[in-house]
Amino acid sequence: MEATIERIATEKAPGAIGPYSQAVAIGNLVFASGQIPIDPATGTVVEGGIEEQTKQVMRNMEAVLAAAGSGMDRVVKSTVFIRDMKAFSAINAIYAEHFTGPVLPARSVVEVSALPKGVLIEMEVVAVRSAG
Repeated sequence: MEATIERIATEKAPGAIGPYSQAVAIGNLVFASGQIPIDPATGTVVEGGIEEQTKQVMRNMEAVLAAAGSGMDRVVKSTVFIRDMKAFSAINAIYAEHFTGPVLPARSVVEVSALPKGVLIEMEVVAVRSAG
């Protein structure tokens, strides 16, 4: 039997700004595309610095995962792209509020030279769907 790939979409997170899905699911796995700090209600990047942008990225990711039948507590791997590694501590503090365990996801944090729309942070995750 061939596995079916399911497109995940929600209006509670920013729409894709290119030829991709907010997330896709195959079986019990959810692959969420990179979320940037866009307010889905306005379609604009949130104002403020790295803290405000990180909080919006987390809200967006929570919405995408909820639409997929998952959640932050079901994330097994995250990749965080940031413009400045000096912001790591601030990002990490907010990240820790959203990933509380008991098993924390594997994670990579990478400094990059640029991100879409000039944002300071982007995060993608792989999660499993909630049981039931």
